[in-house]
Amino acid sequence: MALEQVGENAPMVEPGDDRLREECGVFGIFNHPEASAITALGLHALQHRGQEAAGIVSFDGKRFHSERRLGLVGDTFSKRSVIDGLPGTMAMGHVRYSTTGATILRNVQPLFAELDAGGFAIGHNGNLTNGISLRRQLVRDGAIMQSTSDTEVMLHLVARSRMPRFVERFIDGLRSIEGAYAFVAMTNKKLIGARDPLGIRPLVLGRLGDSYILTSETCALDIIGARHVRDIENGEVVVITPEGVQSIKPFPAIAPRPCIFEYIYFARPDSVVGGRSVYEVRKNLGLQLAREHRADADVVVPVPDSGVPSAIGYSQESGIPYELGITRNHYVGRTFIEPAQPIRELGVRLKHSANKAVVNGKRIVLLDDSLVRGTTSIKIVRMMREAGAKEVHMRISSPPITHSDFYGIDTPEREKLLAATHDLEGMRKYIGADSLQFLSIEGLYRAMGYEKRDAERPQFSDHCFTGQYPTTLTDQNGEKAPKQLSLLAEAS
Repeated sequence: MALEQVGENAPMVEPGDDRLREECGVFGIFNHPEASAITALGLHALQHRGQEAAGIVSFDGKRFHSERRLGLVGDTFSKRSVIDGLPGTMAMGHVRYSTTGATILRNVQPLFAELDAGGFAIGHNGNLTNGISLRRQLVRDGAIMQSTSDTEVMLHLVARSRMPRFVERFIDGLRSIEGAYAFVAMTNKKLIGARDPLGIRPLVLGRLGDSYILTSETCALDIIGARHVRDIENGEVVVITPEGVQSIKPFPAIAPRPCIFEYIYFARPDSVVGGRSVYEVRKNLGLQLAREHRADADVVVPVPDSGVPSAIGYSQESGIPYELGITRNHYVGRTFIEPAQPIRELGVRLKHSANKAVVNGKRIVLLDDSLVRGTTSIKIVRMMREAGAKEVHMRISSPPITHSDFYGIDTPEREKLLAATHDLEGMRKYIGADSLQFLSIEGLYRAMGYEKRDAERPQFSDHCFTGQYPTTLTDQNGEKAPKQLSLLAEAS
């Protein structure tokens, strides 16, 4: 019998949508009288990392309390009655992106279980590349799974460990998993954070008065007035108790390889990731792109919102004026995810509309952060021409995406990636632009502050551009490898 498709690892793509999606964000706070309210605010700041569902678990000194809902954080956790139902001075929360197939409440995190040592809640950002293999083995050994999420694998690994102390059991579970992860977990005494040995997915430590916080991005600290203490290091486990913060390094020390897409697309521009301002990095990407591929044009037009900082950098370096030639509608709701065919054919117009006063009669540089399948680019290029653009020169502030991701990004299978099946001229013809150019991989690293990319051991996880995967891909390389980012499994 086939299990339902996994929430964490199979996000839903809207018809005609071509954007990359990441699945989730985590937040936890220790020792605060309004722990759940603070967590809800933190999740608001992380809403860009997942819009399908949200959950919060709290502990009041005697009991755990849980609230998990489908929809946006503000639809549920802005209500005082809900927050009052989550008492305690310790809480953690999770936002999650959408799934393919039925929306399943049981996949919403944080997941919670009663272990022999007490209650245990956990939330996860990332993807375990051996999660399916571990899940199958656990089921064969008698485990009863309540969700279809790879995060639940960690619950079972901790429960089955025979180590004497809880933190040791948690670390014992970490030793069995592969891939990318940033965990926030909670017991009745501790708040625990863990980042994978390569630091692919982000996790930071913050402080608000006497309270410590673990979260995916610094923007979640800013919204509550907290101070960014430091990033959790790659391969580090932190344990927060009334005595303070304990750091444990259970893995051999290796150089980190954080996900480059956090800088290109995923993180909020006002966040600081790995000591770098995301906004400044994106401006630098546009600057490098202008140095490599300047167009003979009248205006630079970003594809909002993620293309805006790069377009500013491109404009500043090239001297071509920057204009908002496209307006984004931020209020397109789920009503339009599966519209009737005549409405669906309007495609990108549901989210973007041309500013004809800026575009008409102009040669434009249309700047976007990435090109995946090309479906959105086709529509936007066509929109610019219908608005009167004389020429449309497409510029992408990242290299061509030629390989799938297996660490928590919903890239399609490789054969559906435009750059994997077309050369540059073929891609240009496909999207209908007058010219098309991408930032080089060397330019990408220069924008990040490096003279060049280390070919033997890259400074970042850039596998989508290079095919150089930083970890083993047990599930993908197995005899019964599943589809990309899915935890479809067959019970035998």
